[in-house]
Amino acid sequence: MITSQSDFIDVRGVRLHVRRWGHRDAPALFMLHGWMDVAASFQFVVDALGDNWQVIAPDGRGFGLSGWPVAAQGGGSYWFPDYVADLDALLDHYAPSGEVNLVGHSMGANIVCLYAGVRPERVRRVVDLEGFGLAPGKASQAPKRLRGWLDELREPPQLRGYASLDDVAARLIKTNPRLAPSRARFLAAHWSKPDGNGGHMLLADPAHKLRGPSLYRLDEVMAVWSQVQAKVLHIEAAGSPTLASIAGDIPLDEFKARFSAFPNWREKIIDDAGHMVHHDQPEQVAALIDGFCA
Repeated sequence: MITSQSDFIDVRGVRLHVRRWGHRDAPALFMLHGWMDVAASFQFVVDALGDNWQVIAPDGRGFGLSGWPVAAQGGGSYWFPDYVADLDALLDHYAPSGEVNLVGHSMGANIVCLYAGVRPERVRRVVDLEGFGLAPGKASQAPKRLRGWLDELREPPQLRGYASLDDVAARLIKTNPRLAPSRARFLAAHWSKPDGNGGHMLLADPAHKLRGPSLYRLDEVMAVWSQVQAKVLHIEAAGSPTLASIAGDIPLDEFKARFSAFPNWREKIIDDAGHMVHHDQPEQVAALIDGFCA
């Protein structure tokens, strides 16, 4: 297993934890994890990549070892543009000039795809792991959505605790039955910490569970995607349950038509994998990243 090092960088009032693997003089891959996940989630892909790359992966604000915004600690919301701004600041720190290679999973994929559209001159390649966006919002949904957000602020959500690290690992396996016990144990150790009472708590701000008041504006997202100059590789699990869940009643072909907004987009389907495709088939994912970004 390739060992990572940790950096802590202050970005707009939040101390972000950044995990780095590989040699500093190797070409860089910037990797962004998904919702309720951490940077260590990429460990298995990093091991499969070997020594060819330097991988730089932050814990998103409010996740892992990164700090929580002060407003969020009182039950506030995490705004999606903040994640894009954090990436912009981290790239200024680690790669202040030139083009970069971006890899994102799920929420992280949505972040890197947006960034590639608003800073097209900064991005060379984008690898999108199971990033689909959301179902398009409708104006008629706005009153209920805003009311629901206000109601949730009165009683902010909480994250459940776990009796032991083994219980955390079991929870990960329940979510992803393909996950090997050894990998689940590794992830559990980075996904949680001792709570001081003999149990374990997740390394995430419960405010992430709040459903924000803003609707998903697909037309705006596609307008940003249309500005991407980099080549984009979309990697998807065969029969992706996450895609089906997000699409809902929308036919999959119709839902995925949104990807036509990217000027240079291609797709790779991976068998025997679920949403956590980088856990289920890290060797295949690493080979695709290596070949696409080399």
